[in-house]
Amino acid sequence: MTDRRHFIKQAAVLTGAFSSASLFNRAHAEEWRSAAQNIAHLNPIEAALDEDYWSVIQKAYTVNPNLIILNNGGVSPSPLVVQQAVERYNQLSNEGPSYYMWRILDQGREPLREKLALLAGADPEEIAVNRNATEALNTIILGIPLQKGDEVIGTRQDYPHMVAAYRQRALREGIIYKQLSFEFPIENDEQIVKAYADAITPKTKLIHVTHIINWVGQIMPVRKIADMAHARGIEVICDGAHTFALLDYKIPDLHCDYFGTSLHKFLSAPIGSGMLWIKKEKIEKVWPLLSDDKPNSGDIRKFENLGTRSFPIEQGIGEAVNFQNGIGNKRKEERIRYLKNYWAEKVQHIPKVKLHTSLKPEYSCAICGVSIDGMTPGELDSALFNQYKIHTVSIVYENISCVRVTPHVYTTLPDLDKLVRAIEEIAGKK
Repeated sequence: MTDRRHFIKQAAVLTGAFSSASLFNRAHAEEWRSAAQNIAHLNPIEAALDEDYWSVIQKAYTVNPNLIILNNGGVSPSPLVVQQAVERYNQLSNEGPSYYMWRILDQGREPLREKLALLAGADPEEIAVNRNATEALNTIILGIPLQKGDEVIGTRQDYPHMVAAYRQRALREGIIYKQLSFEFPIENDEQIVKAYADAITPKTKLIHVTHIINWVGQIMPVRKIADMAHARGIEVICDGAHTFALLDYKIPDLHCDYFGTSLHKFLSAPIGSGMLWIKKEKIEKVWPLLSDDKPNSGDIRKFENLGTRSFPIEQGIGEAVNFQNGIGNKRKEERIRYLKNYWAEKVQHIPKVKLHTSLKPEYSCAICGVSIDGMTPGELDSALFNQYKIHTVSIVYENISCVRVTPHVYTTLPDLDKLVRAIEEIAGKK
């Protein structure tokens, strides 16, 4: 009985990821504070090159040393403290699910909402916790009131689940879904904004913008597009799946009306976690994806009616936020951009090798597409893995054909050196 009380007491402490007893504070706070002091005199771009500092961060991950994982644009591994949090919350849940899940862990959503809002620079009453960007954005896309004949503008390079959601509305309700098509990379914001502006008609009600095009890493000028759209009375949805916790920004600074993201990408939160943001005055008019007894309420919580969910995954997000804050948004952005440029700049002049992404900082960060003349993306992806144990992803979508390479903070320079050698050797055989 004494041991059981002790366990429950410990478990209760674990529900406070933002307390002084958080797993992050126990495992990393002191060491990271010391490492940060050593680079305090450096700006984020300079700090990105300090391998001693980043080696401390890299140790926090448990990635397989026999593989080089460079598909973090799909999903990123969680650091050990996040994994441990999920495991301990799961252990606690199974001590008595209906009690510990509903009466203990469920109470942790409000402090989590507050911490996510702080990270996002938003009002907590604008933040809903969900499972991924698809759920968040489908909630918006399928919930915004649109009538037959109303037009929505997106692109052929947007994420397929979002394209499918608009097409579903077109089939069921008769909205008009128009898609632009871009040839990336583009190093001219005004060219992109003009393409959206030229597609607008008096029937246009909504513009959908993917903040970072997931296939090739192009950063889109969301704020400029939103300002242009608002001047014409048009709302804007932003797909931030690949920018939240990667680029250093606050959601309201994008000037969009709606925003959705996955947290299991660059935040390194538990796999199957996401976030929805809706400007406060617009919550009331958006119908929830899953039913609510007050669907026209202005309470953001109406979008969280999932029934029984994975409370351990949801609460594990808290430790990921701690981890993010321990590094710092801008410092993290510049490190990952440095890692992308590190390998890309080395391969761009190799004969037969082509980059599909701008290397200018305002147009890309983590993701870069690469191809080799005479090889399909699938062939290059297979060669990288079978011969060098480098895991990437082949992309053949619309007018894009390349291999996508995406490092993260745990990626080492020797890993990227091996990637460069691999590309050089593969290209030399063609």
